[in-house]
Amino acid sequence: MKLIKLVLPAMILMGGVMVWSSPSHAKAEYTKKEKKACTFCHVDAKKAPKDLNDAGKYYKDHGLSLEGYKSAK
Repeated sequence: MKLIKLVLPAMILMGGVMVWSSPSHAKAEYTKKEKKACTFCHVDAKKAPKDLNDAGKYYKDHGLSLEGYKSAK
């Protein structure tokens, strides 16, 4: 009985996390397609994955393509 009191709430919590968590928008296919590392478009892919640099903003605004992108460097 004690096990049920512990396991049931844990299962409900995990189910809620799975239902309400958002999917990742950066995908491994993008790195393969563009032949660039994650950090080419992201400021810091691990700490702040949604923070895009100029290349990432260009990629997002131009139909997921870097065609025509010129680096400011």
